[in-house]
Parts: sequence; C-alpha cells; structure tokens
Amino acid sequence: MKTNGMEKVMSDNKDEKIIFNTFDDEKVEFEVIEQTMINGINYLLVCDADDEEEADAAILKEVNINDKEVIYEDVVDETELKAVAKVFAELLDDCDIQF
Repeated sequence: MKTNGMEKVMSDNKDEKIIFNTFDDEKVEFEVIEQTMINGINYLLVCDADDEEEADAAILKEVNINDKEVIYEDVVDETELKAVAKVFAELLDDCDIQF
C-alpha cells in the first residue's frame, strides 16, 4: 500500500491511531503498535483491527517526508522485512507476533 499522507488520531484509551490517505483518496485507519528507526529510516508496525486476540499487521517504511506530508510504503523486500520484523519482535518481547 502506498500512501500519500497520514493524520494522527488519539483514542480514549491513549492508543495511537493514524489515518492514511491512499493515492486513491481512500482513508485507512491503523493502530500504531511500535515505531523504530534503523539506519536513519523510520519504520512503523501497524495493525488494522481493534481485536486484541488476532489482527493483521503490516510494517510500513517511511520513504519521503516534506512540509505537507509523510509517505509510507509496505516493506516488500524479504530480507529487509525479516530484519525489521526481528527488531520489532525484540522490542515487543511480551507480545505473540507471528510474521
């Protein structure tokens, strides 16, 4: 998924949510599970569901930032995905995350 911008939303329970505007002008809401920076690149681990038992997650990579917007893309390179997933797994050692 390529996105052309995001808007942060805070919910009542302090979970950070972001709304991405896709290039098709569709709004997609995600909950931010964790954020990390590796080699100067910002990555987000996001979840698309409020169900705490089982949800689909994605790792998004910041690819461009300017005065008006931040652009994220799905991490698709398998080597990069495995490396970033390993970092998130270590950061979230109390969660059961399957990649």
